Amino acid sequence: MYLYGSYDISGATTYCSYEYHVFSSADLIHWEHHGKSFRSTGPNSQVPWADMPLYAPDCVFQDGRYYLFFCLADNTEGVAESFQPTGPFSHAIPVDGANGDAIDPAAFIDQDGQAYYYWGQMHLRGARLLPDLKGIESGSLHTDLLTEAQHGFHEGASIRKRGDFYYMVYTDISRGRATCLAFATGPSPLGPFEKRGILIDNTGCDPQTWNNHGSLAEFNGQWYLFYHRSSQASRFNRRVCVEPVRFNLDGSIDEMEMTTQGISGPLAAGQTIEAWRACLLSGLVHSEAIQPRPHCPGFSEHLTMIHAGDWAAYKYIDFGPGVAAFQARAASLAYGGVIELHLDHPDGALVGTCPVARTGGWQQWQKFSCSVQGAEGVHALYLVFYGRPGRLFDLADFSFLGV
Repeated sequence: MYLYGSYDISGATTYCSYEYHVFSSADLIHWEHHGKSFRSTGPNSQVPWADMPLYAPDCVFQDGRYYLFFCLADNTEGVAESFQPTGPFSHAIPVDGANGDAIDPAAFIDQDGQAYYYWGQMHLRGARLLPDLKGIESGSLHTDLLTEAQHGFHEGASIRKRGDFYYMVYTDISRGRATCLAFATGPSPLGPFEKRGILIDNTGCDPQTWNNHGSLAEFNGQWYLFYHRSSQASRFNRRVCVEPVRFNLDGSIDEMEMTTQGISGPLAAGQTIEAWRACLLSGLVHSEAIQPRPHCPGFSEHLTMIHAGDWAAYKYIDFGPGVAAFQARAASLAYGGVIELHLDHPDGALVGTCPVARTGGWQQWQKFSCSVQGAEGVHALYLVFYGRPGRLFDLADFSFLGV
């Protein structure tokens, strides 16, 4: 499986960047980073007509070559090619007939070999591609395959075929923000498409979450949904997530929940779980990244700005026959606070209460522990934070003992 996407820079205050990176995996658990595959600025730029950030791309394989479809912040669109799925991609040219019209390209090659191209915001455009994949076929353009008014279409289309239906996944804004991925189905690559429902909504993953892009993909006989979540209290620091997809008999898909485990199954209670992996956050709490610097060479991430009444959820934890204790690594400049452990809901069964004392600094990490009673089997874990007004402590990771 090869993963193509825009590349956010941790700590940046704008979407995406001037480069693409490719990742691959043989099991969807362990991923290899293949580095930069394409650039739109500087001495190694492959885009001669613009010097702009690269937005969401797509990639297809045909006749021995990989074709990377890309777009830039000025609404220009192009296609580059490589003999390797990981790039580097070169010989970029504008997509004739689509260049300058909108963003977020998607490409699809049907079983008969015909290639299709999709792009747009608020109005999804689609057309057949020419045999060389470098332009759209005159007269095949559809400008309203999906619309914001009728389907909630915002941007970020991606299409796959399953059985007799074509599934169009897209960013949906019908709940007020573009946090949803929805899907529509149709009898042909160019529709007509009927909206079938919401696949996932990343609301609650971060205080500043705004949008969501993704796609369906089949791998070794199982279908998966790729999507993204915001982090670091920013719209601009998004991370890739994946959940398994289960189709109903009629081809519909029930709305899925965000999880911490993704496709790996419940997390073992005995393992160390990084606190930033929370799939839901409530309140002011959010993740914070520490960038490498001379006195702190490694990248790290943790939960910060924890206030009384905030909580973080982890779905799901396998407690097995039971655990004896909880251990957390935290830091507090002045006051500390309390971590309450609840099962399945912020007001669910209370199984432990862990006091966190002052450590003397926000990077002065210490371990704190408490006994646990009543945590058995598989549950969602909610860490609920309490203490005096103001910032309480930061949380790096946690685990359970006596598993």
